[in-house]
Amino acid sequence: MKMVDDWKTLLRIKLREALGARQRHVIAVLRETLAAIENAEAPPATSAPIHTDHLIAGSVNGLGAGEVTPLLLSLEAVATIIEREIRERRDAANEYSKLGREVEASVLHSQAELLEALRTELG
Repeated sequence: MKMVDDWKTLLRIKLREALGARQRHVIAVLRETLAAIENAEAPPATSAPIHTDHLIAGSVNGLGAGEVTPLLLSLEAVATIIEREIRERRDAANEYSKLGREVEASVLHSQAELLEALRTELG
């Protein structure tokens, strides 16, 4: 079974390849999916370090003292994020099809298929 970092690594590798090939729609879906995973890792604002009184308002004392450890996602959480990204694209593609906007629907379908293929690749 793969790790969460494997997902992020795969997305970054595919993103670099898509950037080199200038595949706009592939770049978009990879960036959006990577951002969705990384946003889910963001800790709540309440976990920020306590500010102290220094020369700069709201600063904390010490190198790296202001850093907050990201949340550790489970593989199930990442799978849920990927599923949501696929479902959102398919739902939007269906709506575009209903409106007769087949070009946009086709792009969204291809993005969903790309995410499906990546999910299969990582198992």
